[in-house]
Amino acid sequence: MDTTVNPSIQPPVPPPAPMAMPAQDLRQKPERHFRPQGLRVHLARLVAFGGALVLTVLGAEQMSKVFDPAHVSILQTTLSVLFTLTFCWIAFSAAAAVAGLLAAPPPCPARTTPLGRTAIVMPVYNEDPVATAGALAAMGEGLADLGHGENFEIFILSDTRDAAHWVRETAVFAALRQRLEGRMAVWYRRRARNTARKAGNLQDFIERWGGRYDNLLSLDADSLMAPETIVEMARRMAAEPRLGLLQTVPILAGGNTLYARLQQFAGRLHGPAIARGTAAWQGEDGNYWGHNAMLRTAAFAGSAGLPELRGRAPFGGHVLSHDFVEAALLRRAGWIVRMDTDLDGSFEGAPPSLSAAAARDRRWAQGNLQHLKVIGARGLRWPSRMHFVIGVGSYLASPLWLAMILVGLVLTAQALFIKPEYFPNTYQLFPDWPRFDAIRMRWLFILSIALLLLPKLVGLFRALVHRPTRERFGGAQRLIPGAVTEVVLSALYAPVMMLMQTRQLIEILAGRDSGWSAQARNGSRISWRDALARHWRHALAGLIVSAGLLFAAPTLLPWLAPVLAGLVLAPWLCRVSGDPVLGAWLARLGLLTTPEETNPHPIFAAANAATEHLTPAGAVALNQFIRLEGLRAVHAATLTDADREGVDPLAVITARAKIEAAPTTEQALDWLTETERQALLAVPSLLDGVARQPALLAA
Repeated sequence: MDTTVNPSIQPPVPPPAPMAMPAQDLRQKPERHFRPQGLRVHLARLVAFGGALVLTVLGAEQMSKVFDPAHVSILQTTLSVLFTLTFCWIAFSAAAAVAGLLAAPPPCPARTTPLGRTAIVMPVYNEDPVATAGALAAMGEGLADLGHGENFEIFILSDTRDAAHWVRETAVFAALRQRLEGRMAVWYRRRARNTARKAGNLQDFIERWGGRYDNLLSLDADSLMAPETIVEMARRMAAEPRLGLLQTVPILAGGNTLYARLQQFAGRLHGPAIARGTAAWQGEDGNYWGHNAMLRTAAFAGSAGLPELRGRAPFGGHVLSHDFVEAALLRRAGWIVRMDTDLDGSFEGAPPSLSAAAARDRRWAQGNLQHLKVIGARGLRWPSRMHFVIGVGSYLASPLWLAMILVGLVLTAQALFIKPEYFPNTYQLFPDWPRFDAIRMRWLFILSIALLLLPKLVGLFRALVHRPTRERFGGAQRLIPGAVTEVVLSALYAPVMMLMQTRQLIEILAGRDSGWSAQARNGSRISWRDALARHWRHALAGLIVSAGLLFAAPTLLPWLAPVLAGLVLAPWLCRVSGDPVLGAWLARLGLLTTPEETNPHPIFAAANAATEHLTPAGAVALNQFIRLEGLRAVHAATLTDADREGVDPLAVITARAKIEAAPTTEQALDWLTETERQALLAVPSLLDGVARQPALLAA
């Protein structure tokens, strides 16, 4: 890496090209025009929503016959209501998967369609800069090889707050720019204040440089996309002037832990059926998942500016799950929002462990509950409102499921230990026998499981009968055992997630904010002590209920065995979830194998090669960074007035005093607090002061 690069030759950011992005008024309906949806979309909506309604009505009717309608207790009524709500949820999932049979093929424009200019935007927050830059390098080099290097520019949008990460980011940025020099432009900007988190990061970019780009490709820090896919997305955006947002279906890949492999396999096998069903009923009223999607910059800026919600966190303030809201606002303004399921070559990473997934779910749950303040906005299309309902429902399903189990257990205890009153009336000649149709209840349970498994069975059937897909999974000899393993492990993890999500919901309703922390990207086996500390309550609850049923109602135990087994094994499931050794063992057995392992896309090899090349730059520590004049110059060039203004003045004063008092550079750095280190990196005069230390010159 050339550390003598002169930042004056090329600044870290392009010339300003501002574009206004006003906050939208949720109380004012904008003027817009919507073209009619196709027949297939209407039929898919009929199948998805009409089918779910029919199944729910039939399920509720059968549930009403389980108990004696003339003597229904409050608990029995509560159980019926809870069953109907949970049954409706799984009925919709099953019906939506069937609706995928009606999905229309997306339009494919001519290869001569001009692409315009697209920014490949990578927002980062205390991420590993080598991994993110490796992915960007692979995408940039691939696009340049296709002859489209001038149509795309890479833009790293940093919200990093940690000094060590900040130093590595600027070092890797210099190496990435050097690697792509002459092939694709690479820009870097770090915000001094990370207002509104990722949504605010993107808004700041648009307001400063949005006018430079026709489109922007929104990525996550773990995103990776094939160059051919990116080019095709740009073509489709150019061919349809009303297309405001084009969403791909990201494939989970690259994980090596048990939990990551479990999610990757499930998403790869069952995901296509679910995605086709979702795309079929969405039509042009699609949704946005926040990454691996291309947005028309002018449309996004003009109609998707987020308002600050009234009230305090967790329900008020900046919108956390911004993507759903942005898609709804885009569609409200008349823009097409579409998900094209044929766009393969779109990848992302999976949470490496149960704990990482729970931490992510905590933020998502709070963000989705915030949507209750947006769902009533004027002018929203009804499918957009349904996206909000589905998002909220995905987190309400867990407490509903838990409540249904608890009410069922109370009813069981009531039947076992409370003697019924056979003659409630004084002069009654015949007794009132309590009635419970166990056979009907058993069939309702079986039907519920069948509907729950239907999307999985559709995905498995499609993979088995479609020879290329079957071979990419390693053949039926790997596909079927993998599917069975996935079902068993998912069933064990489900009750643990049920209790964790229920607790998260209670915390949110109690007013506890989720905060904002960097996501875990790598897994490891945690200690038994940590696993028990996190899940001993779950295991204890499972043991107590299991013992009670074994003693009082052993016939009920087999029906609740999957739930109770998951709870009892919760500490072990948590401990091994992030274990890469166990993941490697499963890979050797051929279990949970995905096409990305048997026949990986070339973009993975390109990203790995680029990552290896950039690794030395990412290994730069703060004390090494001080010694490299070229890197200090690049870093200083990335600083703005906002960086200097965002620093605590007291931290600047104390940092300067410590630097002047320290006998060596290393000693000065050791004395600095994290806040003072950030001040050091934000104020060039402090950097120069450390660089002039005699000990440094002697070294």
